Amino acid sequence: DAFERYSKVLFEHFGDRVKYWLTINEQNMMILHGSALGTLDPNLKNPKKELYQQNHHMLVAQAKAMNLCHDMLPEAKIGPAPNIALIYPASSKPEDIVAAFNYNAIRNWLYLDMAVHGRYNTTAWAYMKEKGYTPVIENGDMEILQSAKPDFIAFNYYTSQTAAASKGDGSDEVARGGDQHLKTGEDGVYRGSSNPHLKKNDFGWEIDPVGFRSTLREIYDRYQLPLIITENGLGAFDQLEENDTVNDDYRIDYLKQHIEQIQWAITDGVDVFGYSPWSAIDLISTHQGCSKRYGFIYVNRDEFDLKDLRRIRKKSFYWYKEVIASNGGSLK
Repeated sequence: DAFERYSKVLFEHFGDRVKYWLTINEQNMMILHGSALGTLDPNLKNPKKELYQQNHHMLVAQAKAMNLCHDMLPEAKIGPAPNIALIYPASSKPEDIVAAFNYNAIRNWLYLDMAVHGRYNTTAWAYMKEKGYTPVIENGDMEILQSAKPDFIAFNYYTSQTAAASKGDGSDEVARGGDQHLKTGEDGVYRGSSNPHLKKNDFGWEIDPVGFRSTLREIYDRYQLPLIITENGLGAFDQLEENDTVNDDYRIDYLKQHIEQIQWAITDGVDVFGYSPWSAIDLISTHQGCSKRYGFIYVNRDEFDLKDLRRIRKKSFYWYKEVIASNGGSLK
């Protein structure tokens, strides 16, 4: 209902003068990081099953929203926008490769197979069935899911991940980069692992621009739909220096390397029509508050003191302004 009301307002104000590009954002984070987001109720008998049931409802709602958008606004374009990260095997060991296939299916393809093809990924469904997580599917759900046709795929990318073969001893789940809120790995399915070939940011997230190119190629090869990146950026402990300057060269380096990899992906034949860095202004991180800054514009406050809330342009602001002006031609 909210989507329908919003669409009517857009149509009343703009009519057919603009094309709409609408995304349905990041439902997979509820499953991936339910405890960090507060969506996982540990008091339930089977909390993960409840999450997958809620996820099924969201997938059905997503399909309905796509259909409604096409019915109400025939010129509009709409697509899903999950967080996608290509999963590497920890080694060429066959068991590690199977583990990477497992995690790719659960983390990535479950959501995009449903959005594009209207069906559950076979590996992801087998996983849910084995674990007792399969959702109740009501009459008509699958028909609704299969009827929706996205015009593009949007996705958020920050880092790749690595999976190793499960040890099956209860130790497969590990904290990502030392962050106890964000964990990866599941006993008997895959073991969370780090990638020794990648550097890490201040929060332990691995920085992998080439993995961005690989992710773009993999998504496009699987689904053959135009792609737009809806989030890509670097969280960091920015420091406000004298004369209201923030010298965030590390953010410039991160974005430069990732934009270069988009350009390489385009030469590989990938259809990329847009890129949106995260974010324009500093904002509140999911569970790391104001300390983890992403923006081109610094907000003068900290966790417990609002200070004067001044907006201060960082060095990256002026750099990205030139990138926009040159349409990506100038990345110096």
